[in-house]
Amino acid sequence: MAERVGMSYWLVPSLCVLVAIGLSHAAHVLDSHLSQDEHAWYLFRGGPEGARSVLTAVGSSMMTFAGLVFSVTILVLQQASNQFSPRVLRTFLRDRRSQLALGIFVGTFVYALLALRTVRGTSEGIEPNVPSLSVWLAVVLSLLCVGTFIFYIHHVAQSIRAVVILTRIRDETRHTLERMYPEGIGEDTQEHRLERPPGLPSLLVPYPGSSGVLVTVDEERLFSCARKAGITLALVPMMGDFVPHGSVLFEVWGEAGKLDVEDLLDSVAIGPERTLQQDTAFGFRQLVDIAERALSPGINDPTTAVQAIDQLHDLLRRMVLRRFPTQSREDEDGTVRLLCPRPDWSAYVRLAVDEVREYGEGSVQIARRLRFLLEDLLRVAPAFRRDELERQLALLDASVGRAFPDGREAEMAHRANPQGHGPH
Repeated sequence: MAERVGMSYWLVPSLCVLVAIGLSHAAHVLDSHLSQDEHAWYLFRGGPEGARSVLTAVGSSMMTFAGLVFSVTILVLQQASNQFSPRVLRTFLRDRRSQLALGIFVGTFVYALLALRTVRGTSEGIEPNVPSLSVWLAVVLSLLCVGTFIFYIHHVAQSIRAVVILTRIRDETRHTLERMYPEGIGEDTQEHRLERPPGLPSLLVPYPGSSGVLVTVDEERLFSCARKAGITLALVPMMGDFVPHGSVLFEVWGEAGKLDVEDLLDSVAIGPERTLQQDTAFGFRQLVDIAERALSPGINDPTTAVQAIDQLHDLLRRMVLRRFPTQSREDEDGTVRLLCPRPDWSAYVRLAVDEVREYGEGSVQIARRLRFLLEDLLRVAPAFRRDELERQLALLDASVGRAFPDGREAEMAHRANPQGHGPH
């Protein structure tokens, strides 16, 4: 629910409309208490028709601004999807600054309409009323909108830069990483392995809903269900996996008569697409997708791919000395009650390096940047996390050998470099 609200483009504009309604009411109340002495500095001198003209101009211009902001936003979304990856659109939909700009324009439009209804002239056959404070406030809001529009154009121009998009994805992934893997490795000497109970499960729990992606898991609730029922429970899909209708969602070992299946199903959330709520690998996936798109023949932009590798390097550097939570949980008696599959260190390294190495085969920049990434991680990785890094380094050597048969070119590609190019 929080992810859905965060990605909703209407939330901030709706709040701005509510603020505009409240501001209009407050300005009307103040106008009714202000002295209407003809020499007062705050009075609007244009009369009822002039006030109507000002408010009408403000309202119509704000709708033009709002339409222009909406059009520019759609064009930016289309360009980002084509140039980078469709999966980066969520970062634009969550952009509060763009939402605020649209909200200010829409809110000013609503304010002008509400202020317009309080203007009364002599032609109505009643006492004239010109809400001076409301009219001047509409002028101030219109000036604010002009400044907001200039800021919005600058912000949009900055937001479609590759480094800004990549940094934003990195920051979101880092927050998820720190939340999901908060502890250091300490005295760990090996990775935790997922060991399933012997024999076949006594019960298979299918997924009864519409197909989707596993986005959240309430492990505490699952563990509580398994402990109360006295069984061993295993979640079958991993975070971010696609779950079709009717597929096995849980496996149960033991007597399942006391198991509350409905409670189990309520402990997981299936959504239409992956999110970063609990899925750290999704952030890696977005960065790898951008690197692959940049390395495609149609775009051929290895420098953007190197920038994506920079962010992958930063995330792996933060992760290499983190403790990965155990995939099995035991009760106070030492009995395994819950099994939850998770990506291990090797899976993250393969996700970050494999596809980029394959798509970038033949690029000196990519070969040198990946070598720097792997050699830097090998300098700090504990012994039990070095195997996959050494394997990736051997695969990179083989890739360079295939792509650069000339020894001099191969020697250049074998030189590790943080930027992937230039002297080292």
